[in-house]
Amino acid sequence: MELTAGKVAVVTGAASGIGLALAERFARAGLDVVLADVEEPALQAAAEKIAGLGAKTLAVPTDVSDEAAVNALAAAAVDRFGAVHVVCNNAGVASHADPWFGPLSAWKWVLGVNLWGVIHGVRAFLPLLAAQGEGHIVNTASIAGLIPATGPSYDATKHAVVAISEDLYRATNMAMLPVGVSVLCPGWVHTSIGQAERNWPQSLGEAPPRAATAEVMVLHLQRAVDEGMAPAAVADLVADAIAASRFWVFTDPQFTQIALDRWQCIAEGHNPQTEVDVPGFPPAKQLTAEIRRLLAGPGGAL
Repeated sequence: MELTAGKVAVVTGAASGIGLALAERFARAGLDVVLADVEEPALQAAAEKIAGLGAKTLAVPTDVSDEAAVNALAAAAVDRFGAVHVVCNNAGVASHADPWFGPLSAWKWVLGVNLWGVIHGVRAFLPLLAAQGEGHIVNTASIAGLIPATGPSYDATKHAVVAISEDLYRATNMAMLPVGVSVLCPGWVHTSIGQAERNWPQSLGEAPPRAATAEVMVLHLQRAVDEGMAPAAVADLVADAIAASRFWVFTDPQFTQIALDRWQCIAEGHNPQTEVDVPGFPPAKQLTAEIRRLLAGPGGAL
């Protein structure tokens, strides 16, 4: 689908990072842009920035984990612009809480935003796109949707987003719906995902403490993110995929090679590798040694 003036894009998680870059990219192409985010002051600032590019905008505070809120977002978009052509289910969070010994609330938060947010977005907008005869849905997953190594709750949601996006692609083709589907699986991108807990919902109670291993992992993670791809470059890849009706959107061939190697091991029936070198991180053996020293130290878990 061509991104041309007069079309309308809806982007969740639009107040920062990839979401804001997508909004900018669509605005520069002449699209009207609906920005949704749970972080209201940042959302308003983002909307003003996009409006400054000459685009018509609408900012809708939205908790994507809430079905009613996403349905309201769709209704607001149609009420303001009369149609929607591109939907980017992009909102995402990550937790530093211990997935096995920490509170279940961290799982509920990550699954609510990363997985249910995509489900709600597809269900709210797919009927609109199909009825108007043109549209494209982009679901933001992660390379963690192909390589489980970031953290259990995050990996689980991103694997699920990849799977349901493939299912959606097949379903729209089988039913001959005029709706394209893409899944974005980026590697490291320079965003604020490491500080996602700033938006911890009060409805889930007190924010959980960080896992014991966070002292090691967070520093390496933040450095990798800080050195990651510019969000604008990711947005360009997404725009190209929409125009070409291409399903897969990858950003880093090093990560896709790791995914290929993993699936080769799976095909051969090997147990999962416990030490895999990841771009942007120290060698796996070094990282394992750092974590074990931390856990074995005073007050450690070992």
